Amino acid sequence: MNLKDIAFKNLMRRKSKALFVLAGLVIGVSTVVALISFVDAMTHNINQRLEKYGANILVVPKTENLSLTYGGLSLGGLSFEMQEIREKDLARIRSIKNAANVAAVGPMVLGAVQVGDHRVLLAGVDFRASRMLKPWWKIEGDIPGEKGVLLGSEAAKALGLSPGSRVNIGGRVLEVRGVLFPTGSQDDQLVVAQLKTAQSILGKRGKISMAEVAALCKDCPIEEMVKQISEILPGAKVMAIQQVVKGRMEALAQFKNFSYGVSGVVVLVGSLVVLVTMMSNVRERTKEIGIFRAIGFRKSHVIQIVLLEAGFISGVAGVLGYLVGIGAARVAIGFFADGGGGGFPANYTLAGLAFVLAVLVGLVSSIYPAFLAARLDPNDALRAL
Repeated sequence: MNLKDIAFKNLMRRKSKALFVLAGLVIGVSTVVALISFVDAMTHNINQRLEKYGANILVVPKTENLSLTYGGLSLGGLSFEMQEIREKDLARIRSIKNAANVAAVGPMVLGAVQVGDHRVLLAGVDFRASRMLKPWWKIEGDIPGEKGVLLGSEAAKALGLSPGSRVNIGGRVLEVRGVLFPTGSQDDQLVVAQLKTAQSILGKRGKISMAEVAALCKDCPIEEMVKQISEILPGAKVMAIQQVVKGRMEALAQFKNFSYGVSGVVVLVGSLVVLVTMMSNVRERTKEIGIFRAIGFRKSHVIQIVLLEAGFISGVAGVLGYLVGIGAARVAIGFFADGGGGGFPANYTLAGLAFVLAVLVGLVSSIYPAFLAARLDPNDALRAL
């Protein structure tokens, strides 16, 4: 009979103690696994939702502009040497180093037009890109084609138009294909057309007034992307909407830090459970250890027996903890994320880390009880028989 057999049979004889240690480790490991899995899933889900908020980088013509604006009241401004942005130049954005983080690029041309007795702002957009850049748009009607327009809610009221009406803009008769539901933004006052249609009406073929860029910003270097776009578009001013990006990243970072803090506390509690239980186990086995020492077992043999017992339990706890943790995360994510709790792929790295964590916590917490057992005086143990 070797030391492994002795350790295993010891566990079988003291099932209640072994199960108590196992339960403590399983709870600790499963909590850590569940939190990490939950945070990863929520990070992905939150990032998807935040990406629906639209553009977070703006590209506008470079100008020496002295803006006279205060408290939302514009008093005009003085501009010098405003440079036009060519529509074809936007294709360069797809060639930057971080092009993989670019989700959508939406060119826009703006200009004032006369519609009946009203002077309104005509906006030409790429409606395919606007689905990602302006996901809050809800339309009563359809998206217009080249011979149609979309009206903001306030523009529709002021012009007295509705879906199906006809309107003359710049000498072209266009059909009102839809009306935007109120957005609470300047979009409510726009007349929106396809980019090519608006460029033709405004006499700005191949030119744009600005461009919106939606960046996939899970760990993307937003400032570096702004720098890269500025380098390839020297005639444009590139700006990051800092509030959106920083708020997004800070929220995710705080969420992760909180989960790591909770995981650390749970692991500490689990290690204390193992320590107390193993020390109690050693005290109960004073006579048994004394006999081992009396028949020739060395201190190192006693230490190995105790650590082997802890290793057996910890290994099983690592496997069970991972399975329980993944199951708990799948249930929890269903209450917080869109699309239910399914879709967790097998994470072998996390499984390996859970196993290593359980074994490491079990062994480290058992070192002191193991040395305590090895220091028992065999003479005192035998006199107690």
